[in-house]
Amino acid sequence: MEYIIATGRRKAAVARVFLKKGSGNVVVNGKELDVYFNPVHLKETPLKPLFICKVEKDFDIKVNLQGGGVKGQAEAMRLGVARALVKVNEEFKPALKAEGLMTRDSRVVERKKPGLKKARKSDQFSKR
Repeated sequence: MEYIIATGRRKAAVARVFLKKGSGNVVVNGKELDVYFNPVHLKETPLKPLFICKVEKDFDIKVNLQGGGVKGQAEAMRLGVARALVKVNEEFKPALKAEGLMTRDSRVVERKKPGLKKARKSDQFSKR
């Protein structure tokens, strides 16, 4: 079986996921998952689709991540893994969709406006 390729995005992060039959190895940008995502809660996030479908030891995953922060990259990888699993077996889709893993989270940072300090924060109003 060749690689199944899927893409996941979140904020500014983009994940290209390569999935193939294997023994459960996960490599992210050339490093092991535990090394790349150091906080414990971020190690579980990208692999959530595998646990929902009960196939965590059936596939080897190779991921190229670019852009964004650590949390955005973890969630982008989660979407990519979910999409790749659906390409492998269409029967996984209802379970993943029920958990909300098939939808891209489209929220991004609001741009800074001219004359303001941030997107909405302004200088303190002075009456006199």
